[in-house]
Amino acid sequence: MEFSPFNNIVKLCIQGMDMEEKNQPEEALRLFTKGWEEASNSFEKYLSAYYIARNQKSTEEKLNWLIIALDFALKDNSEAIKSAYPTLHENISQCYQELNDKNKAILHSELALKYKDNLSDPGPFYHGTKADLKIGDLLTAGGNSNYQSDLKMNHIYFTGSANGAGLASELAKGIGQPRVYMVEPTGPFENDPNLTNKKFPGNPTRSYRSEKPLKIIAELTDWRKQSEEELQKFRDRLADNHGEIIN
Repeated sequence: MEFSPFNNIVKLCIQGMDMEEKNQPEEALRLFTKGWEEASNSFEKYLSAYYIARNQKSTEEKLNWLIIALDFALKDNSEAIKSAYPTLHENISQCYQELNDKNKAILHSELALKYKDNLSDPGPFYHGTKADLKIGDLLTAGGNSNYQSDLKMNHIYFTGSANGAGLASELAKGIGQPRVYMVEPTGPFENDPNLTNKKFPGNPTRSYRSEKPLKIIAELTDWRKQSEEELQKFRDRLADNHGEIIN
């Protein structure tokens, strides 16, 4: 399943995280539990269980919910979830350490290392922009950040989500038409550290970056356009985000 900020369970989890930041844990847990009860597939079950887990008071209950989250993550096994395996195993290992079960703690610690930074995403990949480009053109690092205008970017960014690239194109600075290009990395790439393990475990948006150019191989026209109201909500969130950009 492709991660979407417009998915109802994802929305409930985002609302729950907002309550956590406002130091309202009971309301946060209520929202995460509502997400669990309304979840209709493995991805949604995994995500809501993960947030329920981190709001448990006892290590035993936290571990129980983390194992439930891992079970549903393994059932889904989509590219949007695989990047969360290290985080899940690390948290499970920590629980076993607290419960003095050293063997299981070591097992899950080793599994976390096995999955960490093991990028297996086969693509296809996309880049959203307002620039009018041609097939065969190369996208290179060195442009200004869309979120901090005086910052020159050392990497070029892309995603495995066509709709995610579409949203990025609509939020990008410039006066051109939003465009989504299918791209091919010409060198190694890594998870985008500005998104990985931030709000969500792992890299569910399949957001990556590379120091090497991206080659444009096609233009995509079939991606979800956002309403102006939806776009404004994203712009407001970006305006409130004052975190440092990892460049």
